[in-house]
Amino acid sequence: MLRRTIPLASPLELEQSLAPLRLGQSDPTMALSHSMVLWSTRTPEGPATIEVHHREQALEVEAWGDGADWALTQAPASLGVLDDRAGFDPAHPVVRRLHEASPGLRLPRTALVVDAVLSAVLRHHVTRFEARRSFQQLAERWGEPAPGPGGLRLRPEAHVLAALGEYELHAAGVDARCADALKRASAHASRIEATTDLPGPAMRTALAVIPGITAWTAAEAARVSVGDADAIDIGDPAQAKLISHTLGGAPEPSDEELLELLDEFTGHRGRVCVLIESAGFASPVGGSQPGPPFLAPE
Repeated sequence: MLRRTIPLASPLELEQSLAPLRLGQSDPTMALSHSMVLWSTRTPEGPATIEVHHREQALEVEAWGDGADWALTQAPASLGVLDDRAGFDPAHPVVRRLHEASPGLRLPRTALVVDAVLSAVLRHHVTRFEARRSFQQLAERWGEPAPGPGGLRLRPEAHVLAALGEYELHAAGVDARCADALKRASAHASRIEATTDLPGPAMRTALAVIPGITAWTAAEAARVSVGDADAIDIGDPAQAKLISHTLGGAPEPSDEELLELLDEFTGHRGRVCVLIESAGFASPVGGSQPGPPFLAPE
């Protein structure tokens, strides 16, 4: 077991910041709370588990496994400590209030792009509930016990997922469309891994041409693996509706209308999406409300 202390120069909300890395409360690779995270993953140097405790102005981090040293070195970026919000000073009243109310919301930068892609592929093709259930079954059936405490599991390796038959994936709750995308992306894990050192926009472009990966998947992966604050989830109607509703746009926005709404936040458009989603606002049913009812005078 290895250990390090990471001093905090600014607020950090662990649970809020790392929520995009977890597929629900039943995620067998992560346990997460306001002040603690236990997280298992496959690093370039082997499996690792880290346990993090938020202690006032510092994070206490312990790590186990062959990848423990890598995980500890990467921890400040992975946990959002290195996220830079410089230059983000939104004028939009709702976004400004969300920003000011969430000083500890940070974007993680895990450098684990294969993990991010495969998780995003699952979430893109099925409902959130189905993605969580399927990931749990995949990890329990084809993953491995993670090192360290907590009884966590490691996600299945990409080559294992690529070799699974459609029936096996169906038994894990993965429908045919999602199974095809998951297998195709898994088969190109080396190409995915090769994008790790690219900046966000270049990573999104490189990922989106790989079989099984959509622009939405690429944006989600870039946001959590390299902290791409400008990555927008184009191609998700429900999310687009929520963002447009919050910003006072059309009830059923086209991709072009969504991009126009977010244009004033260029450089941090993905961050704005995360702020809105994290706030837990509900979009209008049936598109009946063109603007956010919570936009009250300050």
